[in-house]
Amino acid sequence: MRVVLAEDLFLLREGLARLLEAHGFTIEAAVDNGPELLKALLEHRPDVAVVDVRLPPSFTDEGLQAALKAREQVPGLPVLVLSQYVEQLYARELLADGTGGIGYLLKDRVFNTDQFVDGVRRVASGGTVMDPEVISRLLAANARDEPLAALTPREREVLALMAEGRSNAAIAQRLFFSEGAVSKHTSNIFAKLGIRASDDDNRRVLAVLAYLNAER
Repeated sequence: MRVVLAEDLFLLREGLARLLEAHGFTIEAAVDNGPELLKALLEHRPDVAVVDVRLPPSFTDEGLQAALKAREQVPGLPVLVLSQYVEQLYARELLADGTGGIGYLLKDRVFNTDQFVDGVRRVASGGTVMDPEVISRLLAANARDEPLAALTPREREVLALMAEGRSNAAIAQRLFFSEGAVSKHTSNIFAKLGIRASDDDNRRVLAVLAYLNAER
């Protein structure tokens, strides 16, 4: 699986590259700034990009914006962004086109090798991975906000785990009930959020986007 990596800190960039290579990934390019990232993404069109949000030259959201520009030219390009802090706006921007293959993790997750590598693989396969810390903050902040007010506490819990990128089977295991019960809850969530069945839209991504957009 081919990866383009963007991180401005040399030691962290080298560490991430070695970690990914040790788990069977091939590093096509490892860059340290936004313009080089955009160039590498368009040239290599990797299976997944692992991108630090804040890169030179602006050190604001240069990495994120380069990744979003690449996705405009390569629709569906899988991108996992890493951030030092919880920034809910980053997650919303990533999800804005309603397609999967995106993720947002705090850099602390890198130190949990299994969790980080699993997140990279899930994003590469078209999944959506949101950091649990982002989800927990949204859960606290949006307790009474629309459009989530119609959801039951259990449905909100299922949606929070869905936003982390977990499958129905994984949610069932986490909450100690059947996969069929999870399917029922997800159907109720889609119905209450007004997300209709469609061959074109990823309903799980749209549900997560509604969840994130509830924080204004």
